[in-house]
Amino acid sequence: MKFLAIVLASVLATSVEHPILFVTQVPHAADFTTITSTFGNHSAQIDSVPRGGDLMIRYPDGTLKNLTRTAGYGMEGLQGANAIAVRDPAMHWSGARALFSMVIGAPEQFQWNPYVWQIYEITGLGKSDTPVIRKIANQPAGYNNITPIYATDERILFTSDRPRNGARHLYPQLDEYEEAPTVTGLWRLHEATGELQLLNHSPSGVFTPIVDSFGRVIFTRWDHLQRDQQADADEQEGETYGTFDYADESENAARLNQRVEVFPEPRSSRTDLLEGTNLEGLNINHFFPWEINEDGTAEETLNHVGRHELHGYFNRSINDDDAVSEFNGIGTGRANQNEILNFFQIREDPAQPGRYVGTDAPEFQTHASGQIVALGAEPTRPADQIQVSYITPLSTRFVPEGTPEPDHSGHYRDPLPLSTGTLLAVHTSETRADRNDGTRANPTSRYSFRIKTLEQQNGTYVPGAPLTPGIQASVSWFDPDVKATWSGTLWELSPVEVRARPKPVARTSRLEEPEAKIFREEGVDPEKFKSDLKKRNLAVVVSRDVTTRDAADKQQPYNLRVASNANAPQTNATGKIYDVSYLQFFQGDQVRGIGGTDSPRAGRRVLARTMHDPAAKNPSTPVAGGVKIAADGSVAAFVPAQRAMSWQTTDAHGTPVVRERYWLTFQPGEVRVCGSCHGVNSRDQLGRTAPQNSPEALRALLKSWKAEQQPPAGKRRAVRK
Repeated sequence: MKFLAIVLASVLATSVEHPILFVTQVPHAADFTTITSTFGNHSAQIDSVPRGGDLMIRYPDGTLKNLTRTAGYGMEGLQGANAIAVRDPAMHWSGARALFSMVIGAPEQFQWNPYVWQIYEITGLGKSDTPVIRKIANQPAGYNNITPIYATDERILFTSDRPRNGARHLYPQLDEYEEAPTVTGLWRLHEATGELQLLNHSPSGVFTPIVDSFGRVIFTRWDHLQRDQQADADEQEGETYGTFDYADESENAARLNQRVEVFPEPRSSRTDLLEGTNLEGLNINHFFPWEINEDGTAEETLNHVGRHELHGYFNRSINDDDAVSEFNGIGTGRANQNEILNFFQIREDPAQPGRYVGTDAPEFQTHASGQIVALGAEPTRPADQIQVSYITPLSTRFVPEGTPEPDHSGHYRDPLPLSTGTLLAVHTSETRADRNDGTRANPTSRYSFRIKTLEQQNGTYVPGAPLTPGIQASVSWFDPDVKATWSGTLWELSPVEVRARPKPVARTSRLEEPEAKIFREEGVDPEKFKSDLKKRNLAVVVSRDVTTRDAADKQQPYNLRVASNANAPQTNATGKIYDVSYLQFFQGDQVRGIGGTDSPRAGRRVLARTMHDPAAKNPSTPVAGGVKIAADGSVAAFVPAQRAMSWQTTDAHGTPVVRERYWLTFQPGEVRVCGSCHGVNSRDQLGRTAPQNSPEALRALLKSWKAEQQPPAGKRRAVRK
């Protein structure tokens, strides 16, 4: 067996031509808001991440170096003040330095000290170099800053649980599912100046960003725009969770004995609220790939991909129109015949730009490990032409209740396609859900995560040789009441290839001709207009024609007509026609508390509230937070920047017609244009391409803006003769 191990190591050394940077982690069987969980994995407390792991590098000849220990960080045995845990290494474009996150310190018995992840940079990665580690300056102090990467302009992109606006009383933000603490979004830091910018405000969290070869920032985001299930339980089962509303987001806001939700529609389990309506109830819960520019503009799902392209089934929104139907994707002739639910730990294949590899894993039980999948999504590919490939068998996505399928080879995470074409991944042969098979004092995880090569076998991939011979440790820590002791082989996580990479050109968005034409005709300088928006922390949202929808989307009303334009064409002249009059906006406010009004838990959950930001001054309408839909179907509105936003079309009485299912964030000064809602991928319901009309609603908005720029007649400055 010793000879076989030497042979395998030799074969692996020839297929891995560059060093591999990775982290080790003391195994932790718990999988809810812990270090390897799908969500809420940002906590640095000892019950979420046992100390004792390190930043490691493996050189092509198989030699290992413990970088953090060599640089003076970490300790053996009982974990104390010098204890560390590490995570999320990411290489610089030069291949000479890397970012990672580290927490320092472990509690003494019965102490519950606050700990946070902070970002560090390491240099000296060569085999004969002495590594040097420094802490990144000007990052948010007192908050968990994780998954850092280098932007093309040398700024640092990362996720953090810093409150959206920096208000400490809103900490932590609580997610839309379990009201567990979450990161607030994607941030950008200029280390030298300390300039900090929120690129994406996510009510339930974003994860593992990368900058792809096309200059796009791509990340996983949790999409769960549902009503509060804890509040539903309180309403139906009694005061189980103690949910309540704050009057507003201010620190001393009144605690109200109420649970008010205005958007979206009730969850499907609230049959009492759905009774007597035509609503089916809303369920949406997945982790999708998203993209954004490095300055935070142009946020959307990757290539505009959505449930119609990736999921196998979801329900319709209403039940009294036969033209509105449930979605069954497989076997309908769509391009993608391999459905996925989630897409975690995204990496771009360096040998095939535009090919992205990730993990489709269940939310719980497996530490975000499951099936490795890939999809092609170069920027020019329409979403309805994206196809998913199964890299490991479908069975590896699941946790079998009994005997696993014959091809179930365990669970996978952190896939890493190398520049040589080799595919590495973190693997455990365990097919069951993880649990502590030991005791609190002597914990034992079922999972043994090791970095391995994947090898093709009968048309799929199976685990091959491990990257290392196994890294051993013996540590103990206070959890904090009980002393826990563990010895064995450490988990190996988050591998990255240590090599230089071409730095892409950062993607930017330009004003397209339909909108540029309106600016020219109205005599408005777009840059001056954007500058004014930026000063007021506003963005402008423009849609060219909200009555058009993608051809695949028949799960919401799609036979739409502007109420003020009865001669507009419809998708199905013999079907039910829905007149739309307003686009109603909602902003994400942190106003839901939990734990009771007397002594609530720290933090607040985001709820949708009709847009009320005083800076977003649009012409008043009978619908709160609404703007009028122009006769050509276009919409233009001022909206608050750097805050999660959503919307719906309504009829003249404010009754919702088409509801948005996602949150979006806009940047100060951004003029964001979409063709329609739901946007057209290739063709709309009438077989037409995306709308190219110059939106008349934008013209009206610019006219209004120009009028505001003129001082009142009595205050105009006299002209000297």
